[in-house]
Amino acid sequence: MADEISQRPYLIRAMHAWMSDNGWTPQLLVDAEVAGCVLPMGVVEDGQVVLNCSLQAARNLDIGDDYISFEARFSGTPFHVVVPVAAVSAIFTREERRGMAFPMEEGDAGVEPDPEPPEPKGPSLRVVK
Repeated sequence: MADEISQRPYLIRAMHAWMSDNGWTPQLLVDAEVAGCVLPMGVVEDGQVVLNCSLQAARNLDIGDDYISFEARFSGTPFHVVVPVAAVSAIFTREERRGMAFPMEEGDAGVEPDPEPPEPKGPSLRVVK
């Protein structure tokens, strides 16, 4: 029997769409200690971080099967965020605190993501002299 595909990325995408359609702000509760997390320094508290993944705050949001990636500003500084789907503990709305929590699956704590985290998508700026 083939390995079972995780339902987590499908549920995150569905919950994100439902929250966005209702005008709520989707937020992710992330276990920042899972291997593969790329987060700005200073936002992690007690090994966790809450990330605003609304379409207004998360530019080039990609909720893939293995990773969630987007560009956001933290204290005014742009940063490319990468979060393995296995690191997402919950998705919930800021306004209503409605959402879904995910149990830790076997092997989540030591997830070694494959392959490399995705590169930023979309246009990029560079200085021309």
